[in-house]
Amino acid sequence: MSLPESLRHALALPVIASPMFIVSGPELVIAQCVNGIVGSFPALNARPKEALDEWLTRITAALEEAKATDPDRIVAPYAVNQIIHASNDRLEHDLMVCGKHRVPIIITSLRAPDAVVSAVHGWGGLVFHDVTTVRHAEKALEAGVDGLILVCAGAGGHAGTLSPFALVGEVRRFYDGPLILSGAITTGDAILAAQAMGADLAYMGTRFIATQEANAAPAYKEMIVGTTAADVLYTPYFTGVPGNYLKPSVTAAGLDPNALPEVDKTKMNFGSGTTKAWRDIWGAGQGVGTIDDAPPTAVVIDRLKAEYAAARARL
Repeated sequence: MSLPESLRHALALPVIASPMFIVSGPELVIAQCVNGIVGSFPALNARPKEALDEWLTRITAALEEAKATDPDRIVAPYAVNQIIHASNDRLEHDLMVCGKHRVPIIITSLRAPDAVVSAVHGWGGLVFHDVTTVRHAEKALEAGVDGLILVCAGAGGHAGTLSPFALVGEVRRFYDGPLILSGAITTGDAILAAQAMGADLAYMGTRFIATQEANAAPAYKEMIVGTTAADVLYTPYFTGVPGNYLKPSVTAAGLDPNALPEVDKTKMNFGSGTTKAWRDIWGAGQGVGTIDDAPPTAVVIDRLKAEYAAARARL
């Protein structure tokens, strides 16, 4: 594995939980980290912006307490997602707050994080950047990121269209650093498969929507449990960036998932003034069909560990 030393022995399972709009909050992040995987949340989930400081204080205190209570327990670091887009008028503020708390990992999205990298490295943090193409990967590496998150076909939220076999293979031809793979990964078997393909870590989101700690409406969790890959719609309509969403939630909003109008990608807005107009349009990856329940996060991670171990033994 090509992981940084700060991560190599800090994980009970090779997983980063992806940051999810609305769904990811302190409760979920803490539950993920104390059970040995990297928990994360989008900075923009903390609203108003002053709440970000409170969230980071709470997360840091909980993780320190878990380590103090059980020194032998593997408590993973956490990550904060920053949207690198001109419309995000909170970026400077949120980055300053993250610097105050010396956030271990910053996950950047949408544009190469040139200006962010030096700031994060200044406080000793790592920068992992979301990419969907080889060109995006090259630009991120030019910006000096510490690792690449390959968001492939089937991933929940803003996903790419390339097969993980294609994108991992091409990126590994020129990059031997930390590689995190996203795309319909919901089981321990799939985590091992990601590593077998050449990734260091799996990037998982949808499986954690259906957990007790997730900040998701009960109907959202029920929909995750009751749908399959055939119910996932790929469209740029809701944010201007192509993403995967559950068709039943689109229908419930009074829209026809098979006849959504064209969208102007220049209208993308990720700033503090955005509304949650689409908060009931629910994202999910194509791995949704393997999710049958919504237990505590600890139960999900224990199950993933058992599946991962069984898959290794089987092979």
